[in-house]
Amino acid sequence: MIVLPMFPLGSVLLPHTPLPLRVFEPRYLTMIGRLLDEDDADFGVVLIERGHEVGGGDRRSSVGTMARLISVAADAEVLHVVAVGTERFTVEQWLDDDPYARAEVTPLPELEWDDALSPLRTEAEAIVRRTLARAPDARWDADTELSDAPIAAAWQLAAIAPLGEYDRYTLLRSTTAGGLLRQVIDLTLEAELLWSAE
Repeated sequence: MIVLPMFPLGSVLLPHTPLPLRVFEPRYLTMIGRLLDEDDADFGVVLIERGHEVGGGDRRSSVGTMARLISVAADAEVLHVVAVGTERFTVEQWLDDDPYARAEVTPLPELEWDDALSPLRTEAEAIVRRTLARAPDARWDADTELSDAPIAAAWQLAAIAPLGEYDRYTLLRSTTAGGLLRQVIDLTLEAELLWSAE
């Protein structure tokens, strides 16, 4: 078990995907400042399932993703931070939010790749890219480049699929690469059906 500084958000961070942040709250400015002084500039990201993180009273998800700081730039009273998702974890216990959120976490095992999954990955990628090209207000471009590493690419596909945060959280909890890819396909097709029915 390890203790991580935590950044609860209204969105899900998936492994191998970028996380741009605008940091302006004093406690998180303190957190980023401390991380910059450390060799391992890692923090945890969890989804706020209900409520608002500011002022407390929120309900936070039990599975999250570690994020590694890539760059930090200052602009007046705001820090522009870019991090990238690394490994997943389960939150064992929340600690006092003093001066920022922290938790004891246990890393989850990495998903394992089997070359027999290649056709499933090809199908998932085709469906996600087709749906992105037609999706209203998609956050990602249909031509977004993916990693050459198959597990990283599977997570990136899950991240760019035009889905809501609770669907993304379902994907984050996947226990196998095959399960992840099948759920990417199913959830993306469901989303596509909803748009075409509107």
